[in-house]
Amino acid sequence: MGFSVSWSWFAALSCLLLMGGEVWCDCTEDNMQIEGGHYTLTKRLEKGSLLLYHCPEGYYPYPALTRLCQPDGTWRPAPKRHSPQRCRIIECPDPNVLEYGNVSPPQEKYFLHNETTYECYSGYSFRGSSSRVCLPNGKWSGSTPICSRDTGANCADPGIPPGASRTGNSFDIDDTVKYSCIGNLFLMGSSERVCQENGQWTGKEPACYYDTQEGRIIRISKNGTLNIYIAVDVSESIDKNYIKQAKEAVTKLITKIAGFSVTPNYDIVFFSSEIFDIVRITDFMKGNVALKTVKDKLESYNVVESITAGTDLNLVFRSFLEQMALIKQQVGVEGFKEHHHVIIVFTDGAYNMGGSPAPTVEKIKNMVYMNHTIGKQNQSREDYLDIYIFAIGAEIFDDDLQPLIVPAGTSDRHYFRMKDIKDLQETFDEIIDENEVKGLCGLHRDYNPLDNKEGTRKMYPWYAYVNIKEGRKCLGSLVTPRFILTAAHCFKFGDLPEDVKVELDDGQGIEKKVKYFKLHPNYNVSAKVKEGVKEFYDYDVALIQLDQDVQISTAVRPICIPCTQETSDALQLIGKSTCKQQEQLLLKTHLENLNFLTRTGHSVDKKDVIAKLGDNRDTCINHALEAVGITTKNPKVAVTDNFLCTGGRTPFRDHIACTGDSGGAVFKNYEHRTIQIAVVSWGTKNLCKAGGLVESDETSRDFHINLFKVVPFLKEVLGNDNQEEFAPLTFLS
Repeated sequence: MGFSVSWSWFAALSCLLLMGGEVWCDCTEDNMQIEGGHYTLTKRLEKGSLLLYHCPEGYYPYPALTRLCQPDGTWRPAPKRHSPQRCRIIECPDPNVLEYGNVSPPQEKYFLHNETTYECYSGYSFRGSSSRVCLPNGKWSGSTPICSRDTGANCADPGIPPGASRTGNSFDIDDTVKYSCIGNLFLMGSSERVCQENGQWTGKEPACYYDTQEGRIIRISKNGTLNIYIAVDVSESIDKNYIKQAKEAVTKLITKIAGFSVTPNYDIVFFSSEIFDIVRITDFMKGNVALKTVKDKLESYNVVESITAGTDLNLVFRSFLEQMALIKQQVGVEGFKEHHHVIIVFTDGAYNMGGSPAPTVEKIKNMVYMNHTIGKQNQSREDYLDIYIFAIGAEIFDDDLQPLIVPAGTSDRHYFRMKDIKDLQETFDEIIDENEVKGLCGLHRDYNPLDNKEGTRKMYPWYAYVNIKEGRKCLGSLVTPRFILTAAHCFKFGDLPEDVKVELDDGQGIEKKVKYFKLHPNYNVSAKVKEGVKEFYDYDVALIQLDQDVQISTAVRPICIPCTQETSDALQLIGKSTCKQQEQLLLKTHLENLNFLTRTGHSVDKKDVIAKLGDNRDTCINHALEAVGITTKNPKVAVTDNFLCTGGRTPFRDHIACTGDSGGAVFKNYEHRTIQIAVVSWGTKNLCKAGGLVESDETSRDFHINLFKVVPFLKEVLGNDNQEEFAPLTFLS
């Protein structure tokens, strides 16, 4: 490595107290080793140094590709005891899913440079690539082989990509096919496609990949080396409404990316015959610009003042090239090698000055590819540059714009006409690869375009069904890959782990085996019988440990819970944060909009409620005295400070909890992340027994355990780092 043991010892001690009271420390090399490979450092162990992992050909670093030294002497991402750094062999997904044909050679696994050939059974015609090679990025070369017969169906057989399974074998109008990935592969493209009247399938062709696959999409990484350059054409040829849509699209994109707890470097400009800066990337890299400031400037920017008759598209690309050169000068050649660059341009392509931008695009490619433009060397750097075009305006010059996309020949994923986009969020999800951060708590989809069960699952990927013997049914929430949070009253004395069934479809089987469950030690339903409360539900929380981690995907991932570092990251709290800060941010008004779920058939639906806090709380909890089994005259005997109160028709008509909603998450969406605030516990009236969206009457109320009040219990179980079974959460001190 070129660093001695004494250097590591020195680095560990060399913290310097700088002006302003901020402590800066050098990082250490402890636990940085990689099994089967080595690493290099761009700035020794100093703040801002990038640690780069290297593996022999045919292998890749896992679970991290790089780590960045932070000012406090820690590495991000931090090494994990439960997932040691190692070199993994590059593997391509199994091609033996081909129907009505043979794959040669038949193997259990396929590795780098393995070659396969394909042929169809007699009577079937062949489409796709007859031979394919496993590439260094974990993809097969060529296109998916398909063996099919001419059945006269409206759409052609869409095939089955390697590593996938498909349901649906009818290909007429409105027929649907669904795809899922086998084992621990993840899906890119559309999981569901519908045959259209024009003979085309909706959506994008799906593909299954191991986590070596970077995809030709915007990869969200935790190491901060993603540079995003965005330009919006405001010239005279484009109507103001199109420009407004483009501005909104840019805001949505940067907001969505911020939801992944990462902060890329942004360069955002408007242009016509000249450049109008919103933010330059060099200022962003210096930390001089906050993301909120960028969004505010986007919102307030007066487009009218920038409109001119001329359009110089080449000027935009030259500007981005200059910014790249400054970055290279600032971070050095070795550091620049690890920077990924994404260029997104909104334009109609009607440039009338400055000449064609194509030569400048070639210069950008040469800079990013490090002038490796011959043979295989070009392939090795291609993943570091993407150019997307979002065509806007009434008249679009496709022939001039499409050659500008990078990589070439990927117009289905890099070239979009804004007027053809039905759901912008869905389009962004298709071009954003969140695989490296998909396990972050609270991530979810904001839409369900087909209004189906699979779409609902992605909107609320943390919900689970908890079924206990004797027909008891509750809801629960996935709070880590190993634990479900639910209500303590779902259980009875004498229940055993084998009596509990957790249903959560992660592609590895719907029913999950339970290892054990733990109720809050202070939960005692008969604790206040003598005080006039027949059933007392304080501390009504329980944790269920599954036998194995669930498989994390866009359809199954954890919700955030209070007082963890993971939630502070989701809330974008900078620096050292506190539990109180989180609570003040999430419950900041006396009428707080919250949600919880209810069972509806084989899926769930969202209920809307308002938590009555502060001066509104006493009036709300007074209705507890009307519940069956409560004879006390003091509502605070039954409803302690540990409860949130919802329900009623003032100031708005709330939904009410139904039988079976117990144990579910009471949650709040913050930007693009979901935070669980409470657990559904009990109510004053049983207005619905079968689930569904039922509204409250004037006096019905529901009470939910506030998770901010039971943090010690959550920390004891979920934050336990004195075990090797599961990865603990990091609770705030």
